[in-house]
Amino acid sequence: MIPLLLIRHGRTEWNAQKKLQGRRDIPLSSEGREILETCEIPEQFSHFHWRSSPLKRAEQTAQILGATDLVLDDRLIEMDWGKWEGYTIRELRAQYGSAMKDNEAKGLQMCPEGGESPADVQNRLLPFLQELKTPTIAVTHKGVIRAIKSLAYNWDMTDKSPVPFNWNAGHLFMIDELGRPHAEAVNIELDVA
Repeated sequence: MIPLLLIRHGRTEWNAQKKLQGRRDIPLSSEGREILETCEIPEQFSHFHWRSSPLKRAEQTAQILGATDLVLDDRLIEMDWGKWEGYTIRELRAQYGSAMKDNEAKGLQMCPEGGESPADVQNRLLPFLQELKTPTIAVTHKGVIRAIKSLAYNWDMTDKSPVPFNWNAGHLFMIDELGRPHAEAVNIELDVA
């Protein structure tokens, strides 16, 4: 089994506004940078290899946290929110009404117009997980982490998450030879620098 530590990117202006960012290449906010500059990866993960989504907010997070030999990997990019990108969930519910509620109720099959579903994200991630050969830190996005979490906990996303995740922490999964994630430890606090 190969250890994979997942870390969500730091805060952006759109995070503060609760907007769906998707593939929009938004950098970290000054607040996001300041918070990350007080954090370090726990020593037990210091020998891990680094991967990151190619979006600025993830790459910047990895660099601030001390990534060495960082490899950008398109498979770690955020879920494509299609026409929903740039809106808040509240705005989308007001705009689409019951159609939005019905779409959200589909869980893994929920799909924004012109975007991808969480199941699509899982399919995109499977080759990445199967190819892991060394302990790895992956700096990525909430949609990606939720997709892996769904696989690990056999969670179809139609109801509340089986385990709460702190989005300002690391989440360790063990990846088996088939690329299936197994939760090892969640909500691992980043050390204070």
